[in-house]
Amino acid sequence: VHQLLQEGRLEFVIGGQVMHDEAVTLIDDQILQLTEGHGFLYETFGFRPQFSWHVDPFGASATTPTLFALAGFNAHLISRIDYDLKADLQKNKKLQFVWQGSPSLSERQEIFTHVMDQYSYCTPSQLPFSNRSGFFWNGFATFPDPPKDGVYPNMSLPVTDANLHLYAQTMVANIKERAAWFQTGEVLWPWGCDKQFFNASVQYSNMDLLVDYINKHSAEFGVTVQYATVSDYFQAVYSRNLTWEIRDSQDFLPYSTEPFQAWTGFYTSRSTLKGIARRASSLLYAGESFFTQYVWKHPEGSVCKYKALKQLQSLRWAVSEVQHHDGITGTESPKVKDMYLNNLMYGMLNVKKLMASIIFDINNAKKNGEVYSSVYTKGSGKPDVDLYVVVYNPLAWNITTFVTVSVSSEEMSVYDELGYSVPAQVQSSVESQSTYDLYILVSINGLSYRKYSIKPVEGKQSAFIGSSVKYKRRDLTRAGQQSRRLFPVVNNCYQIVFDQNTNLMHSITERETNRTVQFTQEFLEYHVNGDTKKGPISDNYLFAPNASAVPVSKAVGLEVMSGSLVTEIRQYFYSNVTSQDYVYAVYTRLYSVPEGYDGKLLCHRIEQEYSVGPLELNREAVLRTSTDLNTKQLLYTDNNGYQMQKRPFKAYVNNTVARNYYPMVQTAYIEDDSTRLMLLAERAHGVSSQGNGQVEVMLHRRLWNNLQWNLNNNLTLNDSSVVRPVIWLVLGAKAVTNTLYRTSALALEHRPVVMFGALSGDKPKLPRQLQQDSVHDFAVTVPPNLHLQTLSIPGWRYSSDHAEQVRSIRGGKQKQGDADFSRVLLRIRHLYEAGEDPVLSQPVMVDLQSLLKGLGSVMSVEERSLTGTWDVNTLERWKWKTAQYQGKRFFNSTETSEDFKVTVHPKEIRTFFVYFQVQ
Repeated sequence: VHQLLQEGRLEFVIGGQVMHDEAVTLIDDQILQLTEGHGFLYETFGFRPQFSWHVDPFGASATTPTLFALAGFNAHLISRIDYDLKADLQKNKKLQFVWQGSPSLSERQEIFTHVMDQYSYCTPSQLPFSNRSGFFWNGFATFPDPPKDGVYPNMSLPVTDANLHLYAQTMVANIKERAAWFQTGEVLWPWGCDKQFFNASVQYSNMDLLVDYINKHSAEFGVTVQYATVSDYFQAVYSRNLTWEIRDSQDFLPYSTEPFQAWTGFYTSRSTLKGIARRASSLLYAGESFFTQYVWKHPEGSVCKYKALKQLQSLRWAVSEVQHHDGITGTESPKVKDMYLNNLMYGMLNVKKLMASIIFDINNAKKNGEVYSSVYTKGSGKPDVDLYVVVYNPLAWNITTFVTVSVSSEEMSVYDELGYSVPAQVQSSVESQSTYDLYILVSINGLSYRKYSIKPVEGKQSAFIGSSVKYKRRDLTRAGQQSRRLFPVVNNCYQIVFDQNTNLMHSITERETNRTVQFTQEFLEYHVNGDTKKGPISDNYLFAPNASAVPVSKAVGLEVMSGSLVTEIRQYFYSNVTSQDYVYAVYTRLYSVPEGYDGKLLCHRIEQEYSVGPLELNREAVLRTSTDLNTKQLLYTDNNGYQMQKRPFKAYVNNTVARNYYPMVQTAYIEDDSTRLMLLAERAHGVSSQGNGQVEVMLHRRLWNNLQWNLNNNLTLNDSSVVRPVIWLVLGAKAVTNTLYRTSALALEHRPVVMFGALSGDKPKLPRQLQQDSVHDFAVTVPPNLHLQTLSIPGWRYSSDHAEQVRSIRGGKQKQGDADFSRVLLRIRHLYEAGEDPVLSQPVMVDLQSLLKGLGSVMSVEERSLTGTWDVNTLERWKWKTAQYQGKRFFNSTETSEDFKVTVHPKEIRTFFVYFQVQ
């Protein structure tokens, strides 16, 4: 492999762990999987990919070109875009352009982009002289049992003297057809398809004959053919020095392949997998910074660093792997989905164990003490034992929020490290009759943890007890006949009004501006067809509703749990007044923050948790929110949690509902001239605005169809699970929501990690050392318009000096050696677009020395490309000529000052290697 790479006969493109999906993945996870792959390739081969090959993701995001530019790529290649748009670009020779994926970074991080033509990334297989498919001489791979006689299904007719000329004519005709769609004389002719070249020698022995024959008769054919890598092709196009059109930051989503094939179903398919993938990503983020701080603050610590790195790597790899375009998309067979889930659960368990062992070590606790480590899920408190919880805030901001712990009694008190009482509320649990939810108000500095003890008390009560009022189940079909009976639920930011006749929400008033928005929510289901004989089908990929969505419930039950800190409104949706069980529920929580706490983010969010399922077969469940905002049916949704896209409603001849669905990875909103309603999500969903003032979110799908391809690959979505997604609603004046939504989206993504332990009853106070350590910890804090995207110890053994790295690999020295713990990977991302907000869109100067002083004394800093493999000062990307910039020049990135101060501009993602003084 080393030799083939050096000879340029083998080349790695993309170079991540996977070819990631672009619609439903989060930017953090895209960067992670690229970084993991690039680190391996550079450490092993000294090789740095410079071209992408994103031929298979279902639609293209505008985040991807920006990330690939930041990673040092010279060109980007995509294929799957809307069929009618592709036809138009093809006809006008516009399949190649310079893409400025980020409006704020524009030409600084633009990238030349090639869209494959209508034949996409496979060799056309029709032969005019044979009824077998052409150009696939090794046939179709059969796994896991290859045929004993070596005869695979669908093997092409071997090339012989008799058919050589016919093969050549067919190939040349296709090359010429494609050449007419591009501006240069070079044609990229991809040879192969999915799972091809599993028997490469059979392929090449036929290909060689064909290539030689065409080249010997090039005068007659007007074509020469050569084997090439992707970089050979782009180098040839680049050297033509043409002037290219610029494409702005518009993405290529959604993606349709024919009038009734809108690939918008996968935005929601396998919602449970999507949720766990994001939970795993968030736990990994917390575990990385927790471990990095431990290594540098506690050099004498007893936790084995090598084992710890392996534990983190198991989750890095599981999270990277599931970003595949048939992973988090939900477009895999059930057994592959189970593999992803098993790997994620295994990695999560490892990181929970690691975090627990670090806490034990720091606190010198008895090594045999019990630790239940439970993350986000409710812990089980044992009544005879005092429970303590350790709560870690993985964000580099001070956070005030509630964490929820499951306890067995209502009489509870909560104390902090110094023995002071902590505001808390306990109430009967949604989950079960015998347990209670304990909400604890936590206020934690950036990248720090606090420890709280929970004690059962008799008599003197410190936690507030929430009281319950149950309302009669209401028949929606008769609600219109009575006069309105409204009742309000209030905190400092909102008044939510419910209608007692329907038990549904009626309006929300944003108290600061006193603007009241009519606001109703209902669950609906799209009924879809599963029989290919009867028309278009919905499957893991496609969404093809056969009519408008149908309301699902005729009756709603309501219970309000109210207390001084939390009010929870529980709505249960029944198919009719006499139904025993509900299929849908919404738990809406409104938080009140006592004096002395910074409750701005907490007060401004209306938290909703949904329970959806099990659905009936061939149903797609949506939550539709209708308001009186005059939105003109304009929706905004995010690309990968990085930037927003404008989504005007488009009318089509066919399939208008499905073609107006878009992915919401983290954020979506609707607005009128003054007021905006934001939705923030902790997993990806399909989202659409099917009416003025409306936004609907697809929460769950359960499908079965008889399409042969799906049956062959066991691609059914007969998903009988119950899903429990969470969405935060933020309503307010545009200027206010602008200052809140980016921090709120990250606060939802990176909720505090809660770990449980048991203290035996005779230890009322915690050791002094612990009080000092966690309360007076050195917090790591960045301003609210920046996000500490990464703080980790990658463990790579490669040299930052490229010449030295290549030398050591060629000298065979690179294989041994332990992981390197001295190099810390730091990424800082600016959250705002240029001009988006008068204050928050300003560049920010960061002093890395003072930012990281809690970890130690910074000795040196190297600024690197996005995935770490290039020194930015030596990275020279190709500069393609555009009307904007006539000179063809190389492109250099950013300025780093000598004194560890860096200025981060809007939307920048800056990557550094940081080295501390060894203690």
